Amino acid sequence: MPSNTWEYYICCKNMTAMNSQHFILFSAIFLLLNACSPTDSQKEKTSLVYAWTTTPDQQKLLFPDTITFSNLPEKETPTIRLDSSERFQEVEGFGFTLTGGSASLINQLGEEKKAQLLQELFGNESDAIGISYLRISLGASDLSESVFSYDDLPPGQTDTALAHFSLGPDSVDLIPILKRILTIRPDLKIMASPWSSPVWMKSNGDSKGGNLLPQFYSVYADYFVKYIQQMAAQGITIDAVTPQNEPQHGGNNPSLVMSAQEQADFVKNHLGPAFRDAAISTKIIVWDHNCDQPEFPIAILDDAAAKPFVYGSAFHLYNGEVSALSKVHDAHPDKALYFTEQWTGAKGTFDGDFQWHIKNVIIGTMRNWSRTALEWNLANDPNFEPHTPGGCTECKGALTIDGQNITRNVSYYIVGHASRFVWPGSVRIGSKGPDSLPNVAFVRPDGKTVLLVLNDGQEQAHFYVDKNGQGFVASLGPGSAGTYVW
Repeated sequence: MPSNTWEYYICCKNMTAMNSQHFILFSAIFLLLNACSPTDSQKEKTSLVYAWTTTPDQQKLLFPDTITFSNLPEKETPTIRLDSSERFQEVEGFGFTLTGGSASLINQLGEEKKAQLLQELFGNESDAIGISYLRISLGASDLSESVFSYDDLPPGQTDTALAHFSLGPDSVDLIPILKRILTIRPDLKIMASPWSSPVWMKSNGDSKGGNLLPQFYSVYADYFVKYIQQMAAQGITIDAVTPQNEPQHGGNNPSLVMSAQEQADFVKNHLGPAFRDAAISTKIIVWDHNCDQPEFPIAILDDAAAKPFVYGSAFHLYNGEVSALSKVHDAHPDKALYFTEQWTGAKGTFDGDFQWHIKNVIIGTMRNWSRTALEWNLANDPNFEPHTPGGCTECKGALTIDGQNITRNVSYYIVGHASRFVWPGSVRIGSKGPDSLPNVAFVRPDGKTVLLVLNDGQEQAHFYVDKNGQGFVASLGPGSAGTYVW
């Protein structure tokens, strides 16, 4: 959006479809607006803050508005103070997990609708939400149509040379969709997480549960290497991997159990050296599970031989408190933190899920040093499918895709309140305010400031935002969130 009437004039003048009559009309509008525009000395006082609001009753969904800078009201007003001299972590992105099921649903859309949807999700236009980070499964997740690995064999057989390795099932929908996304957003970052190794590597010979057998640690490390190399051959760069999704939850299908000691052994003696020897720069991110066990990643990072191979730790929030991220940061401040998964469910409500997720998944993770905030699956059908036998039956995607019809659900707006405005490379800055107004602030690479605020109280909230002596008054209803950019 042009920031002043002159930029608007130039924008209109350069519209290729504009004829001479339209240009004359826009010229007249420009002259009228310019006659009323402020002098240079007035501009700072009358500059606009661009605001987008979502309300729990869904009457406003990323609804745009503008606010004029003003002095602090005389009466006592709650204040959120920003301090750009306090600088914290750099943001890598916001987004979702593109599950195999999500990819298949998107891929079956008609060509025009598919192109429009991908542009809306990943584009930089004013009506796009600008997703900048995706997580994908390395092999099947429980929201794939079926269970598979990249080296499935008949019972009793092994393939230590990985001669049968193939990206096979992912070549149908996931890889084609990723390629299309990358034409829209070439700087997209992708994290890959396995739900299970091939079953012939496991202690129980089953896709569900079991442990990785020690004799296959090096083979499994080579499996990661082959995956990264073959995805690269498809033009898809894997920025980061986790050794295992939810390593303390063996009840999913597929799944695999890993202790902290097993994961440290795998990373320091197998996966890390395999990446080094193959000149692979993909980051290794440990844990990738709940906030109730920060001691798991800390134990790996405390291992002097494992730590050099580890870039950071990843978290979910189905158990524990989001402050666990700061506990890991305080123990190892040289390592990065990522928030990689949180679902919204079939039985949830828009207002309850929106308020909780904005507070914890977006604001909470960012205030606790995370570089990403990712919701769970991007899309499902009206029956919360596809999923594997024994996979999640209530996971609600950001989108419900019913044939050619698309519904945008609550997590679309949860992520959109950040992804659209907080660009990769933004840096979190200091922000303090009342407990009833959870907030987080950033400075973007273009120098703009972005503030996200939630009204966590029961009453209408009027508050003042102050940054370096310049501020504005804003208002949010109970359970509403606002993103402000200036």
